[in-house]
Amino acid sequence: MKIPFKDLNVINHPYTTLLHKQPYRVCSKTIMDTSDIDIQFDKDGVSNHYYLYQDFKKEWYTKDPQEILMDSVKKIKEKRKNKEYDCILGISGGIDSSFLAHYATKILGLKVLLLHVDTGWNSEIAVQNIRNLAKKLNLSLHTYVLDWEVIKDLQRSFFFSSVANLDIPQDHAFTACMYNEANKNKINYILSGGNMTTESILPNSYGYDSNDSIHLIDVHKKFGLKKLKDYPVFTLYKRFFYYPLIKSIKTFRPLDYIEYNKNDAQSLLMKEYGWRSYGQKHHESRFTKFFQNHYLPKKFGFDKRKAHLSSLISSGQLTRKNAIKEFNKPLYDLNDLDLDREYFIKKLDLTQNKYDEVMNMKPKFYYDYKSYHKLYNFLRKNSKWFTYIKKSLNKM
Repeated sequence: MKIPFKDLNVINHPYTTLLHKQPYRVCSKTIMDTSDIDIQFDKDGVSNHYYLYQDFKKEWYTKDPQEILMDSVKKIKEKRKNKEYDCILGISGGIDSSFLAHYATKILGLKVLLLHVDTGWNSEIAVQNIRNLAKKLNLSLHTYVLDWEVIKDLQRSFFFSSVANLDIPQDHAFTACMYNEANKNKINYILSGGNMTTESILPNSYGYDSNDSIHLIDVHKKFGLKKLKDYPVFTLYKRFFYYPLIKSIKTFRPLDYIEYNKNDAQSLLMKEYGWRSYGQKHHESRFTKFFQNHYLPKKFGFDKRKAHLSSLISSGQLTRKNAIKEFNKPLYDLNDLDLDREYFIKKLDLTQNKYDEVMNMKPKFYYDYKSYHKLYNFLRKNSKWFTYIKKSLNKM
């Protein structure tokens, strides 16, 4: 018997007619619903999201995935022979990047340089997890500390803008710093912990491309006070020309080629490295925790747990029944929410009145500000060189 699922926060949201364009409906296979404006359903009530992982496996695994993985690793080692590092890996302290550090070093035998970008929001657990991992794997750890006054000004700007993706200032810096550090150390390969097993579903309507420098600069121009001095802007030129074509820096996602199991990975990290859990995905950052668990659900009716849990359903690591049970747990302990809200307000130098004003404002979308979204889509659909660049980013 199929367990019924409804997200009352979507149905009863004050801006539901603005944010949720279709009558409320839930996927019959996952727990994705019409909080995603672009969701589509087939005749059996199965959403397009459910098929993403299945389509990925059909398209991606044209050969044996283990063979593809080892061929790629062999090429990396050959090209990086006698170099200090084979690759660079961004480490947040989360499960995916932490497990990849272990797997790349212990199983694949790669010489890995770890990079951590400190935006001023690390939890104490994340700091300790990263240190333990680097120490026990005997890996060099480079840490890039962002100028707090600048990142604070950017985060305030995005909060005042009322857009969905408040994490853009952090995520943009993560990517830019990764490429800068790879270039600085003459490393051609970036390892990414991104994977389709746990992340196949992430609706575009829940956020916006964090690498869009035009969008970032426009929001900051409208609401910011400080110059973006020393903030690493990942420009369109750097993203599509300089790094992939001139510097030949490529991204490789090893977790897409193995039977990656989130629970098994967490158990291994706890046993081998004393890794401690944050409770939910991306909670290694106190900013991201508050943004995902309070700002998005309250202001937009977007709950990213649906995407995270539905990804695990699609890849067979979680039943729909257990996903619903997990989803029905409170997003926040009320005492923790009060503490985190107070911390958020104080750290960003907000007043309670300004915070309340922004939280009650009508939600806005990325297209209310400048972006290179239309140009990106045009090039993606019409340009041969765009296809070449996309392939070169991942080709070993």
